[in-house]
Amino acid sequence: MDLHAFAHTVFAEQAFSRFIGARLESVGPGTAAIAIDIVPHLLQQHGFVHGGVLSYLADNSITFAGGLAMQGNALTSEFKINYVRPAKGVRIIARATADSVGRRQAVCRCEIVVVREDGEEALCALAQGTVVAAADPT
Repeated sequence: MDLHAFAHTVFAEQAFSRFIGARLESVGPGTAAIAIDIVPHLLQQHGFVHGGVLSYLADNSITFAGGLAMQGNALTSEFKINYVRPAKGVRIIARATADSVGRRQAVCRCEIVVVREDGEEALCALAQGTVVAAADPT
């Protein structure tokens, strides 16, 4: 299976990801990175990236990492997120890895960083979740 092509095909089908401007930056066997440029409509009232955007990044990157590790379509079964610091900068990146992989489920973790104007990265959230293999829709 060409993981790169598979991942980009799946990502291209995600209307919500396109809507908020997300990009699939990198993929590998059990890894995924998704980035979003920070724009005003993604901010909450204090000028930080809204927690829902960070949750989207955690959820989607975890699911991609787990699905790629299991070599197929996957769904998030559950995830937990800890917000470490407010995200304020020019871009946010979620980097997920599958840490425990079986035939039907994977446990994954994700670090979300904010990239500041000077290019420095700062951790803003940590997440962990369980991903399950999705049944073939055909």
